[in-house]
Amino acid sequence: MDFALTDEQKMLQKMAYKFAVNEFTPIAKDYDREEKFPREVWKKACESGLIGAFIPEKYGGVGAGFLENALIVEEFSRVDMGIGLIGAAPFGTENILFFGTEEQKQKYLPPIVNGEAISAGAYTEPDAGTDVAGIKTTAKKDGDDYVINGSKMFITNGTICDFMVVLAITNPEEEKRHRRQSLILVEADREGITRTKIHGKMGIRASDTAEIAFDNVRVPQSNLIGQEGKGFYEVMQFFDVTRIMVAAQGVGVAQGALDLALKYVQERKTFGKPIIANQAVQFKLAEMATKIELARTLTYKAAWTIDKGISDPKLNAMAKYYSGHTAIWVTNEALQLHGGYGYIDEYDIQRFYRDARILEIYEGVREAELMTIARRLV
Repeated sequence: MDFALTDEQKMLQKMAYKFAVNEFTPIAKDYDREEKFPREVWKKACESGLIGAFIPEKYGGVGAGFLENALIVEEFSRVDMGIGLIGAAPFGTENILFFGTEEQKQKYLPPIVNGEAISAGAYTEPDAGTDVAGIKTTAKKDGDDYVINGSKMFITNGTICDFMVVLAITNPEEEKRHRRQSLILVEADREGITRTKIHGKMGIRASDTAEIAFDNVRVPQSNLIGQEGKGFYEVMQFFDVTRIMVAAQGVGVAQGALDLALKYVQERKTFGKPIIANQAVQFKLAEMATKIELARTLTYKAAWTIDKGISDPKLNAMAKYYSGHTAIWVTNEALQLHGGYGYIDEYDIQRFYRDARILEIYEGVREAELMTIARRLV
């Protein structure tokens, strides 16, 4: 059993962190305030091979694994989680990679890694989040086409994507609702699509989030990804991967918060000495570091199992649950160590605190992760 990263992985880790420090730091505050997607930074990340690192070389990627992708996501989130989502969110590409035809892979994957296209995964609906099988969007066959009607909510990259993978009901007569759905690739410029940016989010404000409506949107049936009626199960496999990336975000934002806290308590003086001299502060920092390391180990193991083809949904759920819980706790304690200064936007810790809160909500609320863990135990 070897817990050490390879030299190549360590190099990638350092490269990702250096990139984030150089490119994210100068713009993080402004892009958070303006809710602005960092398109130029995204393009530079693509040029550096830091987007879609898990995509094989034959499709333009660097041919790394999901563990390597998690390392990138962690280091990006350590600097700024909102901008860092560019590394975690070539959403939908996993479905194409896992279930798409060779023609679909050749057409849609290379533009993702070379900076020519942005993807999205359109699964969640206004009344169907955790209950994925409860979606209402339909895709009815008409000649050689599907005609899509319905709406999607909280879609990352929703207003800026060039194409999206949509979960829709194609087999409404099927008795078991988990077998009614299919995944369909939809180009964003199709007639009948309305995309509305969601403003006023608590955190990850540099990440684009949208509501998408489909009004008789026609796409060829050749855009079906995987098997008709298997969409629910294909999305569940997608979540097995993306939950690990969310776990990596949690590790990163927690580490970044600890970095900020360590710097602050060594500089800030009270009663004539730095705050770090207080044993209570030292103990708090030690507890923060321990929880982060536990979350990191769990996340790396979950990513490693994906790369080995032995993915365990229970382990993936554990990684996301514990990492999200840790990130929220650590950022909260780090803000507390900043005192009143942590409550104003002059200090970055308040942004980390706001960003972390989403980790127990998207890609499966914490209660859903606990349900998954409990069911596997039973």
